[in-house]
Amino acid sequence: MSYDSDDDALFEVADDDEPVAARVPAGRSKVFRRYDPDQSFLMPPSLDDWLPQDHTARFIADVVDEMLDLSSVYDSYVSASGAPPYDPTMMLKLLLYAYSTGVTSSREMERRCHVDVAFRWLSANTAPDYRSIARFRRRHLAAVDDLFIQVLVLCSEAGLVKLGRVALDGTKLRASASRRKAMSYGRLGPRIEQLEAEVAAILAEAEATDLAEDEEFGEDKRGDEVPPELARQESRLVKLRAAKEAIEAEAAEKAAVKAAERAEKDGADETGAAEAAAEAAAGATPADRAQRSFTDPESRMMKTNDGFHYAYNAQAVVDEYSQVVIAANITEQAGDVGQLLPMITAATENLDGAGIDAAPKMFLADAGYCSQDNLEAVAAAEISALVATGRIRRNERVPDTPRGRIPKDATQRERMARRLRTKAGRTDYARRKAIVEPVFGQMKVRQHAGHLRLRGIAGAQGEWTLHAICHNLRKLANAANTAPATAT
Repeated sequence: MSYDSDDDALFEVADDDEPVAARVPAGRSKVFRRYDPDQSFLMPPSLDDWLPQDHTARFIADVVDEMLDLSSVYDSYVSASGAPPYDPTMMLKLLLYAYSTGVTSSREMERRCHVDVAFRWLSANTAPDYRSIARFRRRHLAAVDDLFIQVLVLCSEAGLVKLGRVALDGTKLRASASRRKAMSYGRLGPRIEQLEAEVAAILAEAEATDLAEDEEFGEDKRGDEVPPELARQESRLVKLRAAKEAIEAEAAEKAAVKAAERAEKDGADETGAAEAAAEAAAGATPADRAQRSFTDPESRMMKTNDGFHYAYNAQAVVDEYSQVVIAANITEQAGDVGQLLPMITAATENLDGAGIDAAPKMFLADAGYCSQDNLEAVAAAEISALVATGRIRRNERVPDTPRGRIPKDATQRERMARRLRTKAGRTDYARRKAIVEPVFGQMKVRQHAGHLRLRGIAGAQGEWTLHAICHNLRKLANAANTAPATAT
């Protein structure tokens, strides 16, 4: 070891092969722990020693290995050909842990398999490429529903599902589509005409060029390739025409439904209602501002927390006791009013599929789900539900403090409004926000569920269900960590 010749030098000058830990400031007696980044392992390293025993990755691995039936996943590989794929068990562990920690990008998952101990431990020190991860996620969307039911069974067996009050609500999830990759109906027509004129001009120019070259070089010479500009313009035309037709079809469908409903209210029979619907559909004209995304045509423009974006409406039914998600669906409809009965049905079917015989004692929903048809259907099915009715209209008979008998001719909306104003109704409905809205907050913040990666209604549904599975797994892990230790 040598020393700097400068009297003011505080540090020893270490040789190139000297460990960093030996480079101690001169005149200082404090001894530090040895630090040598170049030190080789004296024994073969074990990733298992690097991951804490109470880590979430271990819990997810145990659940996948010991508690989930992956037959539906493995069965899809029976007739598969080609190179051996990655083990589905390992890929599912990676996917569940990644989504549980907010990593939804397949490229980021691949990077984490190189630099993150938990990801390396789950993948057994391998690094699946992002294409394999993305293909696995898309390929097994159908199996996600079965996994959701299995995790719901585990939550029920752990005592996390009590089925007292359950709350229903919706939240907007950004689609994987940009507002800049869309066009309104009012602009589609002129743009299609413009592109058709451009294509015709390019074709005429190409034909004139071919004739001139044939005359100059002979007919056997090449020169008949389609110009790249033409291919681009024609592909644009295909997308524009498809978007225009989709907007027109949607407008015709909405007009037909409204016409049929009006005809039925006026007393028309099925034939008359059908004729009215067909006539309305034939004469329907879309609004100029109606838009269609070219990136994800199944998404819709919706109002989100940060403005209007192409999005999907995510629905969830949540149990009060531990905020376990009982049902999770996706719809392209911005409003919630059409989702009350489908979500109640989905929750009931999921509970039956999980072998849970009990039914929720009370469904809670906000005013977005209120309609006369919904209230009548809930009453007819004898479903215990509290649905906010919103503002009371002038002609409705709803006292602030309901007392006495309900009038026999009271509408279902009036009856529901009276229930909400009773002491029990106020107590029950006050719990709605505390049950379901924290779940959306946890999923959007912890799992980054607010922005979907997969496109199309099927991809969005599978990814939302995957987020619900990870949310329930986190609830299960928290319950396992807080459970009292068994005395030995």
